[in-house]
Amino acid sequence: MTERARRAARWERWSEWPLLVLAVAFLVAYAVPVLDVGISPSLRRTCDVVQWVAWAAFAVDYVVRLVLAEHRARWAATHALDLVVIALPLLRPLRLLRLVALLNVVNRHATIGLRGRVVAYLVGGAVLLSFLAALAVLDAERHGAEPNIQTFGDAWWWSITTMTTVGYGDRFPTTGDGRLIGVGLMIGGITLLGSVTATLASWLSDRVRAEADADVDALTQEIRALRLEIAALNERSGGEPDQASHGVR
Repeated sequence: MTERARRAARWERWSEWPLLVLAVAFLVAYAVPVLDVGISPSLRRTCDVVQWVAWAAFAVDYVVRLVLAEHRARWAATHALDLVVIALPLLRPLRLLRLVALLNVVNRHATIGLRGRVVAYLVGGAVLLSFLAALAVLDAERHGAEPNIQTFGDAWWWSITTMTTVGYGDRFPTTGDGRLIGVGLMIGGITLLGSVTATLASWLSDRVRAEADADVDALTQEIRALRLEIAALNERSGGEPDQASHGVR
């Protein structure tokens, strides 16, 4: 491992938990004004400051990882989503999608040890994705001309039915931002469920392979033990070792 790779690994280890804490703070700061439109101006400003501080930390993390990458062009190409979610706040019509950054940071942390926690990842990821989408669509739809989604309960119901591809149609976004969030939720929900299903299939395959290998090892040990017993019996009887026993290795 090169010195740059070691420094990148150290940065990943050092920044992992601080970024996760900032991501949670970002979520709370975004959720409070959405869920309670009557909060005081000072609290609203505080929430805005927390959001932008967290966002600045995400941007610094991206720049540091880019600088420490072995092949920067290749790294940037494989981490295009990171750049997109950093740039989105600069695009005013798409500012609601800044919540993608939280999913990105949490996903980086959650993928560690994923194979042993498939169920936890499925439940946690689905709840987080549906909650974020509900917040974003409520924020977008609340001030629409003819809003069909007016409460957080309506928003979360729409989020769950959309993510699971049920789509009852009783709740739906009517604004451009809300529909854009819906498209992102459809893609994200399918991707999440598909990745978890693939991980579960891989885990089951490895378990079956491990059990098969264990059975083969046990059978090999039994054959070796039988071979030794046959050889011992032949020695006691003064005869030659059974030729058939030499064929088992």
